[in-house]
Amino acid sequence: MNLFRNSPMNSEKRWEIARLEMIEKQIIGRGIKDKKVIEVMSKVPRHYFCPEVFKEDSYADKSIPIGHGQTISQPYMVAASLESLSLKGNEKILEIGSGSGYVTALLCEMGLTVRAIERISILSDLARTKLEKLGYSNFLLWTADGTYGWNEEAPFDAILSAASGVRPPQPWLEQLTNTGTLVMPIGDESNQKLTKVISNKDGTFKVEEIVGCVFVKLIGRHGWKS
Repeated sequence: MNLFRNSPMNSEKRWEIARLEMIEKQIIGRGIKDKKVIEVMSKVPRHYFCPEVFKEDSYADKSIPIGHGQTISQPYMVAASLESLSLKGNEKILEIGSGSGYVTALLCEMGLTVRAIERISILSDLARTKLEKLGYSNFLLWTADGTYGWNEEAPFDAILSAASGVRPPQPWLEQLTNTGTLVMPIGDESNQKLTKVISNKDGTFKVEEIVGCVFVKLIGRHGWKS
């Protein structure tokens, strides 16, 4: 049941209420503690990035289809991914699979230098337009095969992927700083773990599994075939 359907309440006020309820129940209520993550998810209008047909479910506890086989990830999964990066606000980050632009907006709101890649041009064009309308200028969004990373913009303090693979693409590992962090879903098509990979100064990597998940596949030269 949608509490807001046919409601006379001011539309922006009702979205704000829905967003704060999402934060209390789905984010803080599930153990997310990073204050910066909570702050930006309380501010960025998730509904603005959802297709009109799914807008009423913008703050529900689920992923939202955005067309072309892509989604906006479940709010908790977004929060868990961001918290795992342990961002301070002055890093340079590479986002793989910007999709709707929602997570790109969260990263911009955190004050990061954002470089985002989306392989589907219709989605990247729409995301870029929405991000610019919201006033963000600390990002570049490129339409390309994200499995190659973005060598011209490397190195990155952090890399965040919204698509899953059986392992991190080698170009991503090479484009991390020697103390950088990569977060992505790793596993097969139906059983994955959101995974944190930390680069060590000696060239090794520390791997930590965070939570079970199911994301869309990472398509490209160093990922799944389309």
